[in-house]
Amino acid sequence: MKRRKFLQKSALASTSIMIPAFLKAYQPQQLQNSRSGKVLVIVQFSGGNDGLNTVVPFRNDIYYQNRPSLAVSADDVVKVSDQLGFNPALQALQSLYDDGLMSVVNNVGYPNPDRSHFRSMDIWHTASESNEYLSTGWLGRYLDSNCQGCEAAHSALELDDGLSLALKGAQRKGYAMSDPRQLKKRTNNPLLKHLATQSDHHEEENVAYLYKTLANTYSSADYLFEQSKVYRSTTTYPVTAFGKNLKQIAELISADTDTRIYYVSLSGFDTHANQRNQQERLLKQYAEGMKAFVSDLKKNDLLNDTLIMTFSEFGRRVKQNASRGTDHGTANNLFLIGGDIKRPGFYNEGPDLSKLDKGDLIYKVDFRNVYATILDKWLGSQPNTILNKPFRSMDFI
Repeated sequence: MKRRKFLQKSALASTSIMIPAFLKAYQPQQLQNSRSGKVLVIVQFSGGNDGLNTVVPFRNDIYYQNRPSLAVSADDVVKVSDQLGFNPALQALQSLYDDGLMSVVNNVGYPNPDRSHFRSMDIWHTASESNEYLSTGWLGRYLDSNCQGCEAAHSALELDDGLSLALKGAQRKGYAMSDPRQLKKRTNNPLLKHLATQSDHHEEENVAYLYKTLANTYSSADYLFEQSKVYRSTTTYPVTAFGKNLKQIAELISADTDTRIYYVSLSGFDTHANQRNQQERLLKQYAEGMKAFVSDLKKNDLLNDTLIMTFSEFGRRVKQNASRGTDHGTANNLFLIGGDIKRPGFYNEGPDLSKLDKGDLIYKVDFRNVYATILDKWLGSQPNTILNKPFRSMDFI
C-alpha cells in the first residue's frame, strides 16, 4: 500500500495530523529565550477582492463612468495621495500609511490570467505559470529548501482547520490549527500520547511514517499550547474571527514562538451582487484588525521584525454589472505592512483605465516578483530555486 493511501485509510490521519515524516520522535520543546528572527504574515482575501473600490482612483472620470452606482464618491474617499485614496471602510489604515508603515503595489497579476477562483488561487499558492500545474506551494518549497530553523511543522502556521496549498512542500508542510487549546484537547489522550512516544525505527516504512507523524503532531500541539500561555495581549482587537486570529498571531510572535510564517484568510469577497455593504464590512474588519495588530507588535518592539503581505487571487472587472456588483477580473493591488518598509506609500502608479484588455485591467507587476523579494530579502533563501525560474527583485524592503 502506498504511503498516501495508508494515511488516508488510517483513522488517526485526520487533518490536524497530516504532517510530514522528517521530524524526530516526540520530545517536549522548551520555550525560547531570544528573538527567532524575521516573521512573515500572509493575509489572503478569498473570493477576489475588488481592488478599484479598495484603492480608489477618485480623480478618474472613466472609473465613475463605468460604475455609476457602485463607485466610491470622491467626497467619501480617504485621500492619501493626489490621485488615489482608500475606501472609507479602510479609514483605520490611514495612520499606518501616514507613518510610513505601508506600501501599496498596484497592477499586480500574472500573464494569461485565469478567472476561476480555484485555479487562480492555485497559481498564487504555487507560483506557477497559468498553464502549469504544481502540487507544492511556494512557501512549502521554502520549507523544503532546508531553511534554517524550519525543522518543526509549526515553522509555518495557518490559522485554520485545513492547510492551504501555499504551505505544502514535497518533504515538509506547515501546520494548521484554529485554536491551540482545542488542538491540545484533541491530542491530549492516552492513545495518542503512547503512540507518540514510541520509537520511529520500525521496519515497515508506512508504520514508521505514521509514528513520526503522530510524534510531530503531539509535539507541536504541546509546544503551541505552552506558547499560547506566555503572552496575553492587552490590545483591543475587533470582535470578529479575523480579529481573534490576528490577536492569536500577535501573542505567539510576542511569546517568541519559533514560527517564521503565519497564514490567515478573510473570506467573502466574491461580490457579484450588492457589493458595497459586503465589501465594506470585510474591509473594515481587515483595517481595524490590522491597526490593532500593528499597534500590538509595535508596543512589543516587534514591528521591524514583521512583514505583512495581503493579497487576493484576482481583482474585478472595471465595469459594474447589472446586480450592483462586479464580476471576476484580473490585476489587483497588494498591501505590504511592516516597520522596515523601504518604499512606503504607493509603490507604483495606479491602473490605466484608458487601456484595458477586454474590460479588464492589465497587470504591470508579476506577483512572483513580490515573492522573490520576500524569499530573498526577508526569508534569506534562494528565490530562483524555490520559484523554479528567476524573477526580478523589488525594493519595497
